[in-house]
Amino acid sequence: MRTWIVLLLWACAHISVNAIALSRGPVRRKSKEIEGRQDKGLLRRSKRGWMWKQFFLQEEYTGSEHQYIGKLHSDMDRGDGTVMYVLTGEGAGTIFVIDANSGDLHATRSLDREEKPSYSLRAQAVNRKTGIPLEPETEFIVKLHDINDNEPKFDKEVYTASVPEGSHIGTFVTQVTAQDADDEMFGYSAKLAYSIKEGHPYFSVEPNTGIIRTALGPTDMDREQREHYQVVIEAKDMAGQKGGLIGSTTVNISLSDINDNAPHFKQGIYQFSVPELTKVGSSVGRIEAEDADIGRNAEMSYSITGGDSLDVFDISTDRNTQEGILTVKKHLDYEKKKSYTLQIEVKNTHPYSHYMSQDTKDKATIRISVEDVDEPPQFEKISYILEVKEDAAVGTMIGSVSAVDPDMRRSPVKYSIDRHTDVDRIFGIYAGNGSIFLQKPLDREEFAWHNISVIASEFRHLDNPEQTSRVPVYIRVLDVNDNPPVLASFYETFVCENAKAGQKIQTISAVDPDEPVGGHRFLFSLAPESSVRANFSVRDNGDNTAGIFTRRSGFGRMHKSTHLVAVVISDGHFPMQSSTGTLTIRVCTCDRDGNMEMCNAEALTSSAGLSTGALVAILLCILILLLIVVLFAALKRQKKKEPLIISKEDVRDNVVSYNDEGGGEEDTQAFDIGALRHPEVMEDSKLRRDILPSESLYPPPPLRRTIVPARENADVRDFINQRVEENDGNPTAPPYDSLATYAYEGNGSVAESLSSLGSVSSEGEQDYNYLSEWGPRFRKLADMYGGEDSDWDS
Repeated sequence: MRTWIVLLLWACAHISVNAIALSRGPVRRKSKEIEGRQDKGLLRRSKRGWMWKQFFLQEEYTGSEHQYIGKLHSDMDRGDGTVMYVLTGEGAGTIFVIDANSGDLHATRSLDREEKPSYSLRAQAVNRKTGIPLEPETEFIVKLHDINDNEPKFDKEVYTASVPEGSHIGTFVTQVTAQDADDEMFGYSAKLAYSIKEGHPYFSVEPNTGIIRTALGPTDMDREQREHYQVVIEAKDMAGQKGGLIGSTTVNISLSDINDNAPHFKQGIYQFSVPELTKVGSSVGRIEAEDADIGRNAEMSYSITGGDSLDVFDISTDRNTQEGILTVKKHLDYEKKKSYTLQIEVKNTHPYSHYMSQDTKDKATIRISVEDVDEPPQFEKISYILEVKEDAAVGTMIGSVSAVDPDMRRSPVKYSIDRHTDVDRIFGIYAGNGSIFLQKPLDREEFAWHNISVIASEFRHLDNPEQTSRVPVYIRVLDVNDNPPVLASFYETFVCENAKAGQKIQTISAVDPDEPVGGHRFLFSLAPESSVRANFSVRDNGDNTAGIFTRRSGFGRMHKSTHLVAVVISDGHFPMQSSTGTLTIRVCTCDRDGNMEMCNAEALTSSAGLSTGALVAILLCILILLLIVVLFAALKRQKKKEPLIISKEDVRDNVVSYNDEGGGEEDTQAFDIGALRHPEVMEDSKLRRDILPSESLYPPPPLRRTIVPARENADVRDFINQRVEENDGNPTAPPYDSLATYAYEGNGSVAESLSSLGSVSSEGEQDYNYLSEWGPRFRKLADMYGGEDSDWDS
């Protein structure tokens, strides 16, 4: 028993010690070490000497000093100043600071819970000298206590809603919602209550939900009396208690229209006047009815419910203005009826079923006066059809038209034909009575119908085109048997030489431009001139066709190649008309089956499809081509030969052309040796005009020339030698003794280059004494370059 008592006392003492340790600080806890021995080693478990969980701090602090949060303390702190407290985490050093010696924690500024409700921090005790942590780092949270510092705010600044007019009390309109940023879990700072500040007594709001409802009955909510309402709703926190913060919003509520009003006319009687010539479909006037409703509920329809001549007028609704449009449905005639009275009715197109028991229609009376108008004459018919035979004589009466003045004055009418419809003036009309007569002969085969227009006008309004009327007149030309029938086409057939008697060789038909009532009936017969010793016969088939048959056998192509058969065609109508047509029948050679093999030339040409004109054209083309070929051949034969020496290269006048580089002494193409074969061309000696003769001021006596007989086959060498001797003996002879062009430097010349460029570039002195050995022709050059005192040496 004692043992149990001792154990109980020990447990109580242990609990008391722990309680005392906990009461020493809000975040302090003692530590102890537990040592135990296990196997060969020691196993230790140590507890922290101090630990913090969370601190609480009130928001919106307004004091001048830093706000105290709490004190941090470790069991390792002996009070000797060796322990230093370090703070890290959110806002450490800026928002939150700690006293490194005492561990006191402060907030440096006022905090807003709505901005950030809590902060996470970490604290640690370290050795001040070495900075070595004495205990592990511990994390704690600083929470902000909420105060009521935020007023409620609505989701919208202005709400818009609508509710049908005539709604019952409590009809839902809309719902408003407000939010409070304060902590709804802490007190009543975020608990809201709704109330209506403006909008009584029409609407109400539920305090807890913010639902707005109607507060008056159907008769008090009339859109036609008041359509728009502005309601102000307030939201107050602290559950609406005194001291709570308030937020407000505006709700614009409109009453939507219902069809609770019937349309009605502005006046009971409407009067209109309309001219009698008003066109069908034209508007007479507009009737306006009023409806207090709007939109679809104000749409209305008009109708004619009574009166006289209900089919003369019609009424419809203008969907844009909701007016009734009265229109003319039939032509009006002042002379027949001068006024009309109509009963009309208006009603809503979409009536509201709740108000169907009420009178939703309205009625009115319309009086319409028809105004008299001076009308143009009116024809008795809208068109006329007349008939006349094509052989009618000029002046024959065809028919007549009639028009009267519909006015009460009954003015006389004048008739005329619109000449735009009768350009050839075939018809005429009597102006007084409208009788139409024939002015020119008719031909049904040319025009079977004539369409003219007759104009009627009053004598007192002849110059007013608006007072005229027109009517179409269709004149049909009746047929008269005045045309004989003719062959339907040009028939050209053949008969075989071996044809037998009674053989059918062709079927013919006829045409007639006339159109008899019973149809055509043609009769075919052989003409009298073809009946004498006839080789062919005509057999009428009774169906407006006839067959051509042979009357004998054995036709000879060489004896007679072509037969002409005259056929008489007549019609069976009165007066009978007839004509004679001729068939051309050619005799051809045929095979046993009757197929044509050969006819005369004319027949072959026709069968080949080539006419005489085509053959002539072909022959003409061939002849032209032959003439062109002959012409070219003649021109080629008469081609003129080129001269031996042309232009300035003619040796008879100018041997050397200095403005062209020749080919030198080896250039055999520089001259035409053919000129050397005609020594007669150089017989006359001419003085040189470009220099003065050096021997005498007077021309030397003419030299005797040895006349060499002209021989066709004279040796060229002899001729050249003779010329050289003549020029050597003549001091005034021009130095043009060679046909070579010295302006051109050839290759291989013994004189080498005469170019000044080549001479200058040569080295050493040149010996020109050989120039004196070349004869009188080079005397000038020998004097210039041959001496020792020449310009070259200088």
